[in-house]
Amino acid sequence: MPPRRRNPSGGERRVGVELEFASISARACAEIVRQCYGGEIEEEDPHRLFVRGTTLGDFTCELDTQYAHRPYGEEKSNQAEGDAFSYFRAEMRRIYGDISSLIVPCEIVGPPITLSRLGELEALVDRLVTAGASGTKSSPFYAFGTQLNPEIAGEDSEWITAVFKAYLLMSDWLREVIGIDGTRQFAAFAEPFPPSYIARVVHPDYWPTREQLIDDYLAENATRNRELDMLPLFMELDSERVRRVVRDLRVAARPTFHYRLPDANLGDPDWDLMLEWNRWCVVEELAEKRDVLDRMGVAYIANSERLLPREWPVLASEFLILS
Repeated sequence: MPPRRRNPSGGERRVGVELEFASISARACAEIVRQCYGGEIEEEDPHRLFVRGTTLGDFTCELDTQYAHRPYGEEKSNQAEGDAFSYFRAEMRRIYGDISSLIVPCEIVGPPITLSRLGELEALVDRLVTAGASGTKSSPFYAFGTQLNPEIAGEDSEWITAVFKAYLLMSDWLREVIGIDGTRQFAAFAEPFPPSYIARVVHPDYWPTREQLIDDYLAENATRNRELDMLPLFMELDSERVRRVVRDLRVAARPTFHYRLPDANLGDPDWDLMLEWNRWCVVEELAEKRDVLDRMGVAYIANSERLLPREWPVLASEFLILS
């Protein structure tokens, strides 16, 4: 469990989970979710299905490509009205989905789940593996990720900055212990932050206002493809400020950190969801230790300025052990 377990309203914090994998169709995924948690399956199209009313909330099971689904804002085809063109587009999306399903992963997007029930998702992972789901390490061509969306514990700039500092200082350590798949690194689905930007944020004197934190982030990270994507959270806190820079409609407001770094290693006996969640909790633990954050920030900057820098993951481990 993280140190802070309550959200800004006083309720138990929640976590959303997004999981990518291959070898199982979206329809089969939806059926597995229903078997695990109950609910009713609702089809939007042949490659995007919802499982409504489960014991954990509503799930989405879909082929992870926008071209197999209706664009944002487009109404569903109504064949009764004879909308031939809309029907044609729907059929083309279905055909594209059928073909691309051979190489494009499926994704399950879970509902926000309270911390105390997060472990119940392991049953879903086990069922997927039993049904033949393939993870990142199953093929050199796979680049599947596990994305965690921890709800924030507070909206104050100091705590959000502390968590962000802790993450930046732990990023290299996380990459080492996770052993990020080479294909995912090559595909740049979870890119690291610019070194100069990291040095600025982890400096002991960097405790900005919310507005300055957002502006500084947008100046160098106006992209969804960061290992810790802060855009959804910043949209939640100040959507007008973000929209002045980011026009991508896929960026939606959420009161969460969008942690995109981990692989999805379904089928690996040494991997499970709770392992990745526990690693995130290390970040939040560090965020509570202001003196350690400051000393790590100084050490990080000094090491990055060395002619021959030491391995930062090793140095970070020393801070974690000794603190």
